[in-house]
Amino acid sequence: MSIGRNIISITLAASLVACGGDSPQGPIGGGGGGTPTPTPSTGTCSLSARQDFAFAVLDEWYLFPDLLDRTVNKNNFTTVQSYLDALVAPARAAGQDKGFTFITSIEEENDLIANGSSAGFGIRLAYDTAANRVFVIEAFENAPAFPQGFDRGVELIQLGTNAATLESISSIMAAEGPSGVISRLGASTAGLQRTFVIRQQDSTERQVTVTKADYALDAVSDRYGAQIINDNGKQVGYLNLRTFIVASADRDLQAAFQNFSDQGVTEIILDFRYNGGGLVRIAELMGDLMRGNNTGEVFSRTVLRPSKSSENSTRLFRSTASFSGTSAAVAIPSINVTKMAVIGRDGTASASELVANAFLPYVGDNFALVGANTSGKPVGQFGFDLAACDDRIRAVTFQTVNADGNGEYFNGLAGVVPNTCRAEDDITNALGNPAEDSVATALAFLRSGASACTAIAGTAGVQGLQSVQERRELLQPAAPSAVQREIPGLY
Repeated sequence: MSIGRNIISITLAASLVACGGDSPQGPIGGGGGGTPTPTPSTGTCSLSARQDFAFAVLDEWYLFPDLLDRTVNKNNFTTVQSYLDALVAPARAAGQDKGFTFITSIEEENDLIANGSSAGFGIRLAYDTAANRVFVIEAFENAPAFPQGFDRGVELIQLGTNAATLESISSIMAAEGPSGVISRLGASTAGLQRTFVIRQQDSTERQVTVTKADYALDAVSDRYGAQIINDNGKQVGYLNLRTFIVASADRDLQAAFQNFSDQGVTEIILDFRYNGGGLVRIAELMGDLMRGNNTGEVFSRTVLRPSKSSENSTRLFRSTASFSGTSAAVAIPSINVTKMAVIGRDGTASASELVANAFLPYVGDNFALVGANTSGKPVGQFGFDLAACDDRIRAVTFQTVNADGNGEYFNGLAGVVPNTCRAEDDITNALGNPAEDSVATALAFLRSGASACTAIAGTAGVQGLQSVQERRELLQPAAPSAVQREIPGLY
């Protein structure tokens, strides 16, 4: 999930918030704005009053009004989220709201967007669904775990609150499943300690104790996030964007594409394999940085329900942008993309899919989805705030379509892109390494076209292979935090 037009929504503070700008009320994965009616009283935070606010938001703004169950009795539910789940159950059954409507904390989400920080170990985890094993698939360099030897490909062997309480991951998984590991990792609280036994890729094992701390969520890794790969003399741009949710990602993207432009890059690999989405504004900026000769042409269109059609909007490619912390628009670089490979998986959603879909009319048959099928989230949320209660309702309120009017990828991008190339998430190699299977496959497509590929099979969120890599799923809690919605698998 995500926060941009993936965060297709962000805030209301008793008014509507859509991700797409730096305002926490902006849209996640989309655009638009407004104020729900009736405006709720900020003087009460009873469960009933909070449920009434949630219903008012959906009744007025929900993208699929005919798929809203208005017959459910709020008194049958003990939380706002369970009530929301019941209201949107018909849309969920139809595959059009796969957990995209939810309640979150205003303070937590605003802090995430504005400050780009989180409290934790700074690692993304995935588990092998058959072998009961848990692996690190990515590590944030400035977080507590990385200096302790946690990096891509490291396996968690044992876990405990201290050395005396260590339990094997395999036994926890066998008895309780992934939720057992998640609960033992503990809350996202700075100062919380956990002891691990980890196995490095060279098979050596060591015991380490790591203390959770606040750290900045660097959207583009300084190690591998933006680089130029020399593919037999051809310069290929590689960009791994971890998330669209951090407002300061705009500067990282500007720097990366300035380098690509300076080096004459026209072929690009966008690695979104774990990117759950985020701010629409960041997705739009990424489009602008790849606009080439398309300034003034359509990047995407945002479409709301018929009763809110006055909020529909069209976003054109721009040659200028305003950056986080500033208001003045400045000229920005761009590359003229002739070939594009997007690396995706079931964790790829929202703003990631938005960028890919937006370029289909411009890149055509020179576009491929590499890896596995994506989540299937062509919709976005606005944020509606009940400020006195720290409640933000992220409700599906809009759908995005590209310049050709196409945006029906609820079953994932594999069904709408011209080419798909099956590849594994090869955690034995670093992200961005030309030898890593998904990157190698992307390079092969850019070099030789679809003839180099085996098509991706399966539906959204369902892997088509049963290799070790394809059995691996992100370790995601049932009720993810704000940061875990945007950066799935993060602890």
